[in-house]
Amino acid sequence: MVCPAAPVLLLAMTLPLVGPPVARASQPVSKTGGPSQAGGETGQQLDQESGAGESALLSVYVQLVFSHGGWPAALSRPLPLPPASASSSPGTLAGLSLTTECNVKPDGLTYCACLSGYQWNASICSRHQLCQPPHNHQPCGCLVFSPPEAGYCQVLPPVPGSLSLNSWLQVPGHTLNLTLHTSQETTSLNWFLRRHTGSPGPIPLQPGTQVSLTSSQGQAVLSIRNVSHEWEGEYMCCFEAQGFRWELYQLVRVPLQATDVARLPDQLSISCATSPGFQLSCCIPYTPLGYLASWSPGEGGEASLFNTPGDQCLVLATQHCPAADITYTCDLQSPGLTPLRVPVSVTIIQDGDTTCPEDSAVVAWNVTKAGHVAQAPCPVNRTGMVKRTCGPDGAWGPIHSSCTDTRLLALLRRAQLLWAGQGWPAEEVPQSLAQLLEQAEVVSSPSDLLALLGTMTFLAKVVADTGIPLRRSALEALLKTTDKVLDMDTSSLWTPAQVQKPSAASDLLLAVETLSHSLCPQDHPFSFSLPNVQLQTQLLTPTVPADYRVSFSTQPPLWAQIPRRSLAPLDTSNSNITITSLVLRKLDHLLPSNYGRELGDSLYATPGLVLSISIMAGGQAFNQGEVTMDFGDRASPFHCVFWDHHLFQGNGGWSGEGCQVQAANASATTQCICRHLTAFSILMSRHTVPSNPTLELLSQVGLGASILALLVCLGVYRLVWRVVVRNKVAYLRHAALLNVVLCLLAADTCFLGAPLLPPGPRSPLCLAAAFLCHFLYLATFFWMLAQALMLAHQLLFVFHQLSKRRVLSLMVVLGYLCPMGFAGAALGLYLPRGQYLGEGVCWLDGKGGARYTFVGPVLVIVGLNGLVLAMAMLKLLRPSLSEGPQAEKRQALLGVMKALLVLTPIFGLTWGLGLATLLEEVSMVPHYIFTILNTSQGVFILLFGCLMDKKVQEALLKRFGCAQPPNSTISLATNESHIPEPSRGRSDNTSYEEKMT
Repeated sequence: MVCPAAPVLLLAMTLPLVGPPVARASQPVSKTGGPSQAGGETGQQLDQESGAGESALLSVYVQLVFSHGGWPAALSRPLPLPPASASSSPGTLAGLSLTTECNVKPDGLTYCACLSGYQWNASICSRHQLCQPPHNHQPCGCLVFSPPEAGYCQVLPPVPGSLSLNSWLQVPGHTLNLTLHTSQETTSLNWFLRRHTGSPGPIPLQPGTQVSLTSSQGQAVLSIRNVSHEWEGEYMCCFEAQGFRWELYQLVRVPLQATDVARLPDQLSISCATSPGFQLSCCIPYTPLGYLASWSPGEGGEASLFNTPGDQCLVLATQHCPAADITYTCDLQSPGLTPLRVPVSVTIIQDGDTTCPEDSAVVAWNVTKAGHVAQAPCPVNRTGMVKRTCGPDGAWGPIHSSCTDTRLLALLRRAQLLWAGQGWPAEEVPQSLAQLLEQAEVVSSPSDLLALLGTMTFLAKVVADTGIPLRRSALEALLKTTDKVLDMDTSSLWTPAQVQKPSAASDLLLAVETLSHSLCPQDHPFSFSLPNVQLQTQLLTPTVPADYRVSFSTQPPLWAQIPRRSLAPLDTSNSNITITSLVLRKLDHLLPSNYGRELGDSLYATPGLVLSISIMAGGQAFNQGEVTMDFGDRASPFHCVFWDHHLFQGNGGWSGEGCQVQAANASATTQCICRHLTAFSILMSRHTVPSNPTLELLSQVGLGASILALLVCLGVYRLVWRVVVRNKVAYLRHAALLNVVLCLLAADTCFLGAPLLPPGPRSPLCLAAAFLCHFLYLATFFWMLAQALMLAHQLLFVFHQLSKRRVLSLMVVLGYLCPMGFAGAALGLYLPRGQYLGEGVCWLDGKGGARYTFVGPVLVIVGLNGLVLAMAMLKLLRPSLSEGPQAEKRQALLGVMKALLVLTPIFGLTWGLGLATLLEEVSMVPHYIFTILNTSQGVFILLFGCLMDKKVQEALLKRFGCAQPPNSTISLATNESHIPEPSRGRSDNTSYEEKMT
């Protein structure tokens, strides 16, 4: 019986033979260099004849079992040779050595370790598990057998190669070259780096942005560009040759640079009165070069060392304040290396210096000299620095924090090194994605958000460069992280982060797109839905049966379709086709408002959705397919766009190239057709009124009523014109109002009939309608301005007389030539650029600035008319409300209300509500109010500008034979406001009619 933990000894004997062998060996043997791949197989016999005096090197397999588990001490010494047997062949046993030690552990597994000079061959090594930890740093020095097998370690031949290094001490920023020279054919060549910190095991080296691998006959080269202290350690080259696995080593050291030294603070200003002492620290990452750190000058201070998880720090605590400005230096010296000297300047605040006071915002800020930057350390488990500038006037500036969660920074740096070529992407990318999901919960600052987004970006680059597939669990972790990122606060996280990195949202989109279409083929189809992220994938056979269609349960519903003809070129690839469709909510609001040339300089609104479609065939992206998309019931004019990551110096922007709008045949929605695959959305002008049947009905009814009222107004003027224009002021006022009526009547008629014309820049009627509407509406407002200026003149210059002919000439110039200039300039500037007419309408385009030639003058005129109205109100209210009796106050207030009713429509002040429609993006209330008031402007002019005029009323009553009722008057020409006496009624009545608009 053999004890379960009994040690087993396997040994080999070398037998130089003398004379011809005539007898068989008493033990199973195998020739060294013979069937070595068998690794200890028994039963081979020595029956070959040799000439006299020849010798042969033989390996004899012997298994010794110690039933009591003890290991005889004699076996630890050189073994004596057994005496020659008389019956044996005439040979002499020249040597006896141990090769393998095996132990049977309680778990039933047998651990067999090779002794020095021996190793398991590559064939056996590939079939069994290696012992942990590795035995004596040998590639196949110890194996685990279950069940035990007959076999033994074999004698190693001479090393079939050498590993050379250009220099063991590398210069930071230079290129490291390791060269393997081999004399035998090699296979399974791999490179590893064993660092003194970080990963406990060897780190595989793969081609990356810094690592490159080349090989030729008898030579293999590892090159690492731009080396830093993160690339120092023990390099290992592993390969197979002559049936064995080999490992060659080279030690590399990289000195630190000044940028590797962290100072806190890097500058300091102190007041000796409030802070007699201070503390300085310099920290370096762990390095095996052994730096000796010191501060100079060191007098008056005490230096101490302390360690953090990743750094070693030397702290200088000074108890006495220097008398003048001084520079301290942190000296770092290592034998044989150039010393590193990092300065820290200390400024002493003197009497009379401008300073910022102590403050406790976020952290405690000491008194700081004007023009200096105060610095404070980050909280525990965060890396970076908090800074605050003291302005030249002694006022504190805003606080800037670069503090980032230490775990997020570690993930970011690991992803960067993985992209550089340090690591195993197939294992580390899924691990990092799972860790990102956990770390998304701790994001509390813009720096945290940028670190998380940076990690996603580098992982996506690794996947794109290496082509590794992702399993479903890794992709789910990515999508969950993306959902949380899109839900993060915009004002406190996204906006400050985009100030530091404008391409943050664009990078997120590219990373999610890249990782999403990297799903393993066996995991298709895959569907995943979260509030901000929806994903659908499908695996198509090489023979695509029909059109590809996908829909998403968004609001409004979104669907896309790729026709069969677009997928036809993929039929010849004879590989599976994967289509990945991804919808991201809220991302379009985070992307920068950058627009390509074809979209102009206008601002646009997006629907809140970004659709990304990608096709992979045979591991290659297919981007030339045609896709039709429907973003829901959005009948208002919009642009079909895609996000171009290359625009605006890599920050990305919306582009319309290759996309067009197409009206749907079977529904009222409008669809997008794009002839390439990427991330899509639609842009709607922020100045475009959303399509609304109620709003359109109100517009048509209001314009119709306005046109009818203006025609009635013309009829009234036809009846009473001679009566109401008997004096100069009344003539000018009614002449201006009559031109307002004529221009507004023509403009409303043109605007009401424009939708009946075929739209487009090639339609002369549509072009003419747009120009006439532009000119006539501007003429209406300029004639309103003429009335306001005339009233302002009467209010400010009471006794100044105006020339009727001169004023009328100026009013004609202002009322017709000025609007003609604006309308003509807009036509000449924007029509050649194709930016004159809006898309689908006979009106000015809001993208390139043509519409601003109408909006700008209108708002300026409305503002000026509002000032004149305010002047009239003040004139009516002074001095009645402060001096007159209660009855006179009421009469004055009634006069103010009447003036407001009369002047507001005549001055076009209701058009000021257009600002609300330009600024308000969600509510429809401003659009309703604007439409009701301004389409009915003709009705208001008829009621308050024409029929409420006293002379018009008197003329109509006289013409139809009715008596004139008594009325009170309010004078706008003087400071008086009262009910006239009978003897003064005629004089005051004339003054009111002549001065009031």
